[in-house]
Amino acid sequence: MREGIASVLGNRTYRLLFIAQVVALVGTGLLTVALGLLAFELAGAAAGAVLGTALAIKMVAYVGVAPVVAALVHRLPAKSVLVGADLVRLAMAASLPFVSEIWQIYALIFVLQAASATFTPTFQSVIPAVLPRREEYTRALSLSRIAYDLEAILSPVLAAVLLTVIPFTALFAGTAVGFAASAALVFAATLPPVPAGESSSFGDRLTGGLRLFARTPSLRFVLVANVVVACGVALVLVDTVVLVKDRAGADDAVVAVALAVFGAGSVVAALIVPRAVGRWSVFTVMRVGAGVVVGGLAVAALAAFAPAGSFGMWGGLFAAWATIGVGTSLIATPTGRVLAAASDPSRRSLVFAAQFALSHACYLITYPVAGWVGVWSVGMSTLVLLGISLAGAAILFGSRAVPAPSGDPEDTGVGYPQEEKGRTR
Repeated sequence: MREGIASVLGNRTYRLLFIAQVVALVGTGLLTVALGLLAFELAGAAAGAVLGTALAIKMVAYVGVAPVVAALVHRLPAKSVLVGADLVRLAMAASLPFVSEIWQIYALIFVLQAASATFTPTFQSVIPAVLPRREEYTRALSLSRIAYDLEAILSPVLAAVLLTVIPFTALFAGTAVGFAASAALVFAATLPPVPAGESSSFGDRLTGGLRLFARTPSLRFVLVANVVVACGVALVLVDTVVLVKDRAGADDAVVAVALAVFGAGSVVAALIVPRAVGRWSVFTVMRVGAGVVVGGLAVAALAAFAPAGSFGMWGGLFAAWATIGVGTSLIATPTGRVLAAASDPSRRSLVFAAQFALSHACYLITYPVAGWVGVWSVGMSTLVLLGISLAGAAILFGSRAVPAPSGDPEDTGVGYPQEEKGRTR
């Protein structure tokens, strides 16, 4: 794996893009901590409501903006789109320390997240062209997943260290620096040209990715897999604090440990994905991941109904969080392979934008289930999420995804193992 990573990072363009992704992620992590502190300064005890609204705005921006912006900028060079999105994010982050009203937070967050909804799918759609060989692209997907997971673990630690010597408003400067560095690195990279494709109207581009999802079996497979991932992630992100602090009476450090266990499981799975998809297939690995998520949610249900603070609760909680981390990563990490293979290069950005919107739309279902049902009973919210994920896994295991033609899969790097090539039921 180490040699494989070295070979991928040996590509100068990808190396610059990967570093850009990492520094932008660190900046976003600092923003998350600083935003919570800013909300508390402005709203006091109502800070939770402010943050909840800000997260809802984030999801609305992700779901509603990504396809629209992708259709608008489809003809523009990818480098211009990426650098422009980073500069908008930089401006919004730099403005946050000066807000004095709650509505200003909401406005800035919407614009910032709209820029992120522009940057992320565009960035993801460029990587298959930068690394056209299948094995290299798969390793890049693993690296990206590891970067996301490590950022979630390390950014709060970095923020805590920085807050011992600087005020929280200075964290926004760190966020702005991250976006500035990302823009500079993308600008320095030489991105491959994207085929122009056939001329199409704005309306066609707006719905093109969604229509491709609707008529392509392999993309419908991804859509169902998104639901399974959302079930596992929603339980972890929403109900960890309830299980640890409310039911067991533990402190904040244990919340961080539980989330780190989930992240560690995801990192381990991301490391093994390149070898796993080489030995079996992308769809097989994703199906296994769905089964693992279901198993993790089943263990989580047992832990939720166990006596508070008991060994059964703690053991079940940590085992479930690690298992869910593994399962969600087995699904999410190789998803880019399916998207790249199912889309023509000239319309790839539209497909990645549709995936960005649709995957986050799933959280508009699972977050309320984890939160609102969890207010009544965390055990019941876990059972509901388990039922949804079980139905999704049953669909995935009961169907055979059909890869879209994309040339020789061995040469392009975005196809599938030979046994899954061609049309099946």
